[in-house]
Amino acid sequence: MAMTAPYRGLRRGARAILLAGVAAFWAAGLCGAATPWGADYFPNVPVTTQDGKTLRFYDDLLKGKSVAVLLFYTSCQDVCPLETANLVRVQKLLGDRMGKDIFFYSIAIDPWDTPKENKAYAQKFGVGPGWLFLSGKEEDIRLIARKLGLSRTSDAVSKDGHSSSLMLGDVPNGMWMRNSAIDNPQFLATTIANFLGWKSPVAQASYAEARPLSIDKGQFLFQSRCEACHTVGGGDRIGPDLLGVTQRRERSWLARYLAQPERMRAEGDPVATGLFLKYRQVRMPNLELGTDDVAALLSYLEARSLERAPPQPNK
Repeated sequence: MAMTAPYRGLRRGARAILLAGVAAFWAAGLCGAATPWGADYFPNVPVTTQDGKTLRFYDDLLKGKSVAVLLFYTSCQDVCPLETANLVRVQKLLGDRMGKDIFFYSIAIDPWDTPKENKAYAQKFGVGPGWLFLSGKEEDIRLIARKLGLSRTSDAVSKDGHSSSLMLGDVPNGMWMRNSAIDNPQFLATTIANFLGWKSPVAQASYAEARPLSIDKGQFLFQSRCEACHTVGGGDRIGPDLLGVTQRRERSWLARYLAQPERMRAEGDPVATGLFLKYRQVRMPNLELGTDDVAALLSYLEARSLERAPPQPNK
């Protein structure tokens, strides 16, 4: 069977079915509900981990556990890479609680994503213990997604097929909360800790010490869209260190790459292709940046690079 990019056969009709029933889920009051939701609600269908192990969704993955669950697919060129990179940083902040006090589950919505592909995807991002990448029969994955309420009805017409939702679940107590998987990692780690009644893994500053917030558009865009994969002077992360990038690359090339990275890869742009191959074939996502956004981000990178540049010797 032929597979079409970017979903390799994941048709809009299938995605629409995947999202059906979300309204009923929320009407039932799962989010924040005090009533335990257990084996009589969640499906106990078989799913397969990235290591090829078959598990039952409720009995083995939810029952008695605290979890964070999201949707993804390995060929995604939009939000999935950003979500995964961001949650890797959250995972590191949670430390040894991962795989003991909380478990992360990424559920593949593309029926062509095999355990082998999911494992390679997880390895690209440096995913650690306590985080499983799950696949299964298409109808079973649709049922899981519907029961969890991970997607919005409007996602059926989006090019990505799902939102950046992260569902946190305290399964023994029947408590669930929706979050954004691309929120600031320190904020997310603190939210998880507070929700589950732990001591926060992130040092908390006093409100009395808070200063007025002053942040320009470019800085905001970098911190919210780029920082999961890049630094400016802090070394490579999942993607390259962007220190001096406005001097290394032509501004017109940078502007187009920020706006349309998937198109430039598809066209065989040599620099875009080289970056893709060098950085573990992790796709630079389309961040939906407008012209003004791109200009603000490039100005920020240029200014930060000048601040971090080593002093020039006196002549």
